[in-house]
Amino acid sequence: MTQAARQPHGLRALINGVLNSDGKPHPVENTLAAVTVVLGLVAFVSSAFKDMHLLSSWSGLAGILTGAWGQFISATTAERFLLIVGLGAAAIGFFLGMAHGGLFGGLIG
Repeated sequence: MTQAARQPHGLRALINGVLNSDGKPHPVENTLAAVTVVLGLVAFVSSAFKDMHLLSSWSGLAGILTGAWGQFISATTAERFLLIVGLGAAAIGFFLGMAHGGLFGGLIG
């Protein structure tokens, strides 16, 4: 007798299905991709405000570092896609934060 396979529903199942397209779980790689996207978003949004250069430059730098490491160990194309989007946003936020005052602007010197 044939049994029907249950398909998981919901946002988490969708994300796992897309990011783990090879059928294997990648918790470290998926976490790095998510952290890179969040840090990139924070850096990009905060870089629009000149007085928030410390937040944008530090979160951008952290996003660049986590994104670079995530690219190094990524396993699927979807992870690489999210990492590149997050890296781009983090780099823009980092460079604009550096232009507005830098990592230590006003605190040292």
